[in-house]
Amino acid sequence: MLDIKFIRENKELIALAAAKKHLKFSVDDLLALDDKRRALLSIVEEKRAEQNKQSVQMSHAMDGDRRKALAVELRMRKSGLEEEEQKLKEVMQKWQALMLTVPNIPDISVPDGASDKENKEIRVWGTKPEFSFTPKNHLDLMEETEMADFVRGGEVAGFRGYFLKNEGVLLSFALWQFVLAHFTKKGFAPLMVPSLVKRNTLLGTGYLPQGEEDLYKTQDSDYLAGTAEVATMAYFADTVIPKEEFPKKMIAFSPCFRREAGSYGRDAKGIFRVHEFFKLEQVVLCEASHEVSVRLHEELTTNAEELLQALGLPYRVVINCGGDLGLGQVKKYDIECFVPSEGKYRETHSSSYFHDFQTRRLNIRYKDAEGKTRFAHSLNNTALATPRILISLIENNQQADGSIAIPEVLRALVGTARILPRK
Repeated sequence: MLDIKFIRENKELIALAAAKKHLKFSVDDLLALDDKRRALLSIVEEKRAEQNKQSVQMSHAMDGDRRKALAVELRMRKSGLEEEEQKLKEVMQKWQALMLTVPNIPDISVPDGASDKENKEIRVWGTKPEFSFTPKNHLDLMEETEMADFVRGGEVAGFRGYFLKNEGVLLSFALWQFVLAHFTKKGFAPLMVPSLVKRNTLLGTGYLPQGEEDLYKTQDSDYLAGTAEVATMAYFADTVIPKEEFPKKMIAFSPCFRREAGSYGRDAKGIFRVHEFFKLEQVVLCEASHEVSVRLHEELTTNAEELLQALGLPYRVVINCGGDLGLGQVKKYDIECFVPSEGKYRETHSSSYFHDFQTRRLNIRYKDAEGKTRFAHSLNNTALATPRILISLIENNQQADGSIAIPEVLRALVGTARILPRK
């Protein structure tokens, strides 16, 4: 959420931000409603002051007739005040809803574009594997090695359901331990956070109201979050963080849930696009400085790249165009790992910074060097998402005999150097 004063002073910039993000938003409609809100607020405050003044006069009136006259007049004023308060309440509800749709301003380095097809490649790492055989896809490899059961997964959990088995489970736990160790050595505080969250946490992080259709909702009107970022950010809601603790770095783990609304026919088989998965997320809070946010954004992206390099997975980094940014993101990188069976890179990580978009909504503050209370800046980056990362890991390491080589950094944790076919 942006400050209304900032919006008023920079309405052309807000309009350009909406256009760059390809969002339908009218800053003129918001400001017209804000004018109405401010006018009603002034009327209500004036009427309240008059009512309070008359209440004092009545309490001091000695004459009975005078007191009765003042009481009648006070009732009339109260009725008029209630009418204006109701008008203000209705306008405030509309204003607050519209304020939640104001887009954050993209960084000047964000390229133009309407969709992820127009994201720009900025670097590539690793060598794509060359096979002396036709590489198999991850479904066949996982079924032949009995690392997964997609038939039973569908029967038990429905569309996009899956069971991980045997080395599929061991690989997942090994990856989690490997990533956790990597980040705790870098000074990130580990957190295990709830995925069941209240609506205000999703409003605060910017996933609502726009992302409603992709969220699972409980019968109690709570939600299942699609990333550990949501609960981690909400953990600090309504707090003032000592500035000396910045940058505050967390590595957060949680189960995650997404309905994948609108993608029914996309990646319907396998483990690329599933309803239930697990993530380790980098979440950082820092001082309100664009330069600091930019530096940390690059740092978080490098952290994720280091993991992929240690695993030996070829990848590329792209900068997301305006149309592929979320409402609150200032800038975003996607990291995409190579998938041999498809002959292309597929997204496995995303890295974003928000300035004070989330912290203003969640009321996360700190005191600067002059003692002034300010909203912190926030960033997040996927450290690891499973089971999706298994696709690239398995396919890039497949062997001619149907076995799968385990990356050296995981062998001690998995307990073997190679996964052999069972079927």
